[in-house]
Amino acid sequence: MIQRDRTRQIFVLSLPIIGGMVSQNILNLVDAAMVGFLGAASLAAVGIASFINFMAVAFFTGFAAGVQALVSRRMGQGRHEEAAWPLNGAILMIVIAALPVTLLLIFAAPWIMEVMLDDPAVVEAGTPYLQARFAGIIAIGLNFSFRGYWSGIKKTGLYLRTLLLMHSLNIVLNYMLIFGKFGFPALGTFGAGLGTTIALCLGAVYYFYLAGKHTRDFGFMGKLPTAATLGALVRISMPASIQQLFFAGGFTLLFWIIGKVGTYELAAVNAITNIMLVAILPCIGFGLGAATLVGQALGREEPADAWRWGWEVAWIACGVGIFMGLPILLFPDLILGIFLHNPEAIEIGRNPLRLSAAAFAIDAIGLVLLNALNGAGATKSTMLVTLSLQWLLFLPIAWILGPGIGLGFAAIWLAYVIYRAIQTGFFVWLWNRRTWTEISTA
Repeated sequence: MIQRDRTRQIFVLSLPIIGGMVSQNILNLVDAAMVGFLGAASLAAVGIASFINFMAVAFFTGFAAGVQALVSRRMGQGRHEEAAWPLNGAILMIVIAALPVTLLLIFAAPWIMEVMLDDPAVVEAGTPYLQARFAGIIAIGLNFSFRGYWSGIKKTGLYLRTLLLMHSLNIVLNYMLIFGKFGFPALGTFGAGLGTTIALCLGAVYYFYLAGKHTRDFGFMGKLPTAATLGALVRISMPASIQQLFFAGGFTLLFWIIGKVGTYELAAVNAITNIMLVAILPCIGFGLGAATLVGQALGREEPADAWRWGWEVAWIACGVGIFMGLPILLFPDLILGIFLHNPEAIEIGRNPLRLSAAAFAIDAIGLVLLNALNGAGATKSTMLVTLSLQWLLFLPIAWILGPGIGLGFAAIWLAYVIYRAIQTGFFVWLWNRRTWTEISTA
């Protein structure tokens, strides 16, 4: 395949995923902007509650990595009639496991917020939002598994179509339920969480309809997954699920640490995180495309081609990271002002946001190679790297720099950017070792 055709294949596969992620980030931005009108306490509450919810769903979203790795490998091997079996297994396990977790967390939400936060106003605003988001845990797990499936069979356009519908509905629902428009009650932060959960559930229902309509010949819902399929799914998904769980837990702990520094700092990090996601998630979209290309190349028993795919996608994502980071680097106050309406919070967030923008390109390479390694089935290796650097290096340093010796939010964020750069270095090393080419998904 000539280079032009390879580049075209990368974009054809990745652009719908990127479009879906851009849509997700537009939703996040609009949501944060709406909540921002409720005040700094509400914005801070939704920010930390979102990461608590992220931690709660992380274990179930990890199934997406296993689904994508197994589905893409089967497609590369020409076993199309078995391609949906890993998805069938993920649906079964998510529904069984997530239902009791959902009920438990909804009842525990007030206690969780009181443990995490000292500010009563933030606790009061965040608790109902968190309960509403917990109600959507099963839907989130299913949606992520479907994303892995659509990527693995190269039907990412269906993924994009669903997300555009789901996110448009989410924005409308949030507007109505937060502010009480069109005859609905004004529910504040609870309305923001409820609107998101309703949209997620409807999106999951639509995914089932699309999979039944377009992929019955791939084995979707045709039979229960075999023991071998379930075993492979668990073996690959569990490290990814643990990785997601502890990454989310680490980010939640980071929000807690920053909350100890101050409420304006907490509002600033929520705004910065939303802005970062807008810029960096397209690179994650390229990474998910790389995971499919790598998995299918390994299914064809072409490991050298799989290695080449990883680097080709990584350099494209690096260029995108530079492009996305430049306007943020040049106009941080203008962008922060979309979310933050307090001059103190904007002042606090300016330099940390610039640091993130300057490092986008490096982070983009790491995100692509992380997903490429997961697509090859090397989820255990990526888990060990991410957990070790986050929990043994960055988080202790963040505590020391912030609440410990009082250097403030800027010092914490500088440590964050350095930790992400070190993580990219490890993923480059793992990718070039090529031991992932020997992993079996049979």
